[in-house]
Amino acid sequence: MRVESLELANFRNYAALRFEPPEGACILVGRNAQGKSNVLEALALLALGKSFRAVRESDLIRLDAPAASVTARVRTRAGSATAGCVITRAGEGARKRFLRDGRSVSYGNFLGGIMAVTFVPADLALVTGPASLRRRLLNAALSQIDRGYYRDLAAYAKVLAQKNAFLKSPDAGDRALLATYNAQVVDIGARLVSARMAYVRRLAHDARVAHARWVNGAGELEVTYAPSPFQDAETTDAVSACLAGALEQLAPAEAARRVSLVGPHRDDLALSLGGRPLARYGSQGQQRTAVLAIKAAEYALAHAAAGEAPLLLLDDVLSELDEERRTAFLSSIAGFEQAFITATHVSDVALGMPHRVIRVSAGRLVDAPAHAISA
Repeated sequence: MRVESLELANFRNYAALRFEPPEGACILVGRNAQGKSNVLEALALLALGKSFRAVRESDLIRLDAPAASVTARVRTRAGSATAGCVITRAGEGARKRFLRDGRSVSYGNFLGGIMAVTFVPADLALVTGPASLRRRLLNAALSQIDRGYYRDLAAYAKVLAQKNAFLKSPDAGDRALLATYNAQVVDIGARLVSARMAYVRRLAHDARVAHARWVNGAGELEVTYAPSPFQDAETTDAVSACLAGALEQLAPAEAARRVSLVGPHRDDLALSLGGRPLARYGSQGQQRTAVLAIKAAEYALAHAAAGEAPLLLLDDVLSELDEERRTAFLSSIAGFEQAFITATHVSDVALGMPHRVIRVSAGRLVDAPAHAISA
C-alpha cells in the first residue's frame, strides 16, 4: 500500500500542501511544533477516521478557517483510489464528512479503505497506562480489519450510553426496560468479546515470537485478554451466557452505583514477563521492549489481513529508544512498502535501509525533493 499524493487545506498549521511522498521510508525532520506530526495525523485520519491525538476535532482546522480537508490518492493491490475527509466547524465543535473517490460515504464504509499502523509516544504507556489505552489499540486494529466489528462497537457504545442514562433516571426501577438494555449488551457485547479474543490470541503469539527473538529468551512475554466478566470461552454463545449471568448477578450493584459495571467497555489486556506483571515488576526498558513487540505484532496482523503491507506511521518514537531496540523493531517491520517517520534529528532514526529525508519548517516542506510542493 502506497500513498501517491497527499493534499491538505487549512489542516493544523498547513494552509495548503500537495505532497508526493517517496516509496520506502520517508523521514520528516524538523524542530518541534513545525508540522511533522501533522502530516502523520492527516494520514492516520484517512485510515482510522479520527485523530490519534486531538482532544477536539475542531483543533484539526487551521486557526480562523471555517473548514479543513485531507485528501490522498493511494495505490493498493486493487488499484488506485482516493480517500478524503472534510472537517467543518459546527458551533463549539466540528463535523466530519468522509469521501471515497469523490463520493460521500459513511464512516463505517470509509474504514478499511486505507490500512495503517501507527506508533506514537502515547503508545509507550501501553503497559503502565489505563485500560482504555489497551482497548483503543484493539478497537483501532479490529475496526480497520473488520467493518462489522466497527458497526458492533458503535452500536454497543450507543446502547451503553442509553443504559447508563437509564440507571441515572427516575425510571431505573423498571426491570423490563433494564432487561431490554441488558439483552442488547449481551447480544452485541458477545460479538465484540469473541472478535477480541480471536485477535488477541494471534497478537499474543506474534508478540511473544518477536520479543523472544530480541531478548534471547530472557523472560517470556505473555499478552492475555482479560474480558469483563473474566472467562476464557471463545464462542459467541458461551460468551453470551457468561455476560448474561454477570449482568444478573451485578444488577443490584449497578442500580446502587447507577453505572454499568460489566461488559466490553471494561475489558483489558494483561501483560506479563516471565509470569510476573510487567507494569509492576518490569524495568522501563523491559516495558518498552514489550510495547515494541506488541506493535510489531499489530503490524504483522494488519499485513496478513490486508494481503499487503499497511502504511507505517511512526511519530517521534524512535528517538525514545536506544539503538538496540530501534534496530530490532525496524528489522521486524522491514517488509513495509511505505513508512512515514518523524524525528527532530536524522540521527534519531539512523535507518539501515533506503530512505528519503524531508525537512519541515513552519508548515512548509522546505528542503523537500522537487516533486513535493507546499504553499
